[in-house]
Amino acid sequence: MSKYPVKRKPIVPRERDADVVEVIHPAPRAGFSFRYSFTEISAVGGAARVTAKRARYEDGKLSTESFEAEVDRGVYDRMIDDAQRLFVEQTALFQRMLAAFLPAPPRRERDRE
Repeated sequence: MSKYPVKRKPIVPRERDADVVEVIHPAPRAGFSFRYSFTEISAVGGAARVTAKRARYEDGKLSTESFEAEVDRGVYDRMIDDAQRLFVEQTALFQRMLAAFLPAPPRRERDRE
């Protein structure tokens, strides 16, 4: 036995009225849901292939969708051009915002004359 034994007070049960019933309601459910989507676009030869899949779980119900198609290569090329143009525009905008925090470039000797 240890040198300092633990002494506890005896637990006395609380007395309750026999006719009182406590109703415990279940906690409200938080509701679980999710959505997932996948789209793939690939080009081979003169055609572009589009594959899309979607799944979602809401209110205890799982639903899925799937889609496949072939489109003209011109549609694919326009989409790629638009995506690249948007990327370049957003990158340029970001660089302009950062440029405000950079020091001004040093003036060259020719500019001072």
